[in-house]
Amino acid sequence: MNLKKYKNKIAFGIIIILVGIFIFLIIDNIIMPIYVQKGKTTKVPDVIGLSLEEGQKRLKDAGLEAKLSEYKADKRYAIGTIALQNPSGDTEVKYGRGVYLTISGGEELVTIPSLKGKSVREATFNLEHCGLKLGNIIYEPSDEIFANTIIRQEPIANYKVKSGTRINVIVSQGKSADMHQIPEVTLKTLIEAEKILINDGFQVGKITYQVNLDLLPNTVLEQYPRAGELMPLGQSIDLIVAQKADKKIKVEN
Repeated sequence: MNLKKYKNKIAFGIIIILVGIFIFLIIDNIIMPIYVQKGKTTKVPDVIGLSLEEGQKRLKDAGLEAKLSEYKADKRYAIGTIALQNPSGDTEVKYGRGVYLTISGGEELVTIPSLKGKSVREATFNLEHCGLKLGNIIYEPSDEIFANTIIRQEPIANYKVKSGTRINVIVSQGKSADMHQIPEVTLKTLIEAEKILINDGFQVGKITYQVNLDLLPNTVLEQYPRAGELMPLGQSIDLIVAQKADKKIKVEN
């Protein structure tokens, strides 16, 4: 036998051995597990609230395959965690089945609408339509913007915020030359409050009596509009006044 034929036989033998090893690995790792696990069932672990990586690991350990379904906004779960699974946890399924996972994109953000130039009533409606709320209302004089019209807002328009966020607005009170600051009359007697308002050029509006055990009767508890706001002279200021507990609540115009 010459050297060339000898080398060919050795090479052929090596190939036969390698093919045998490959076939053995296929049988041991793929065919046999499928045969052994055929008809076998397992319980689906509950992976809701877990990170995608941890959920995939738990499913794999249970003999199941994690399959990504979709990303969906869900304020109940942090971004990147599993918000929904199908089949659900504790369900008995065949070994090797796929479990579809929905990943949370976090809470859905809302785009703030522009409120500039709108009335407070319009702004309130627009905000509620978007799932937002009207926050603080601050009045300031303006020689350019009509009275009771929104000048600006905080946060600004087109900014994205969580649903339910309160949006503060600054509202025009009209030309500063025509506006006067409302005096403070709370905690004063009704007679004193009436005198102060009239002397400053305002009128006394509706007087509502409210039972109060901490202050003397006929003490002003609250006023509307608030002290410090600017209003034209002659406007009415409503008052809430303390009364004794044994009197019926009444309203004076």
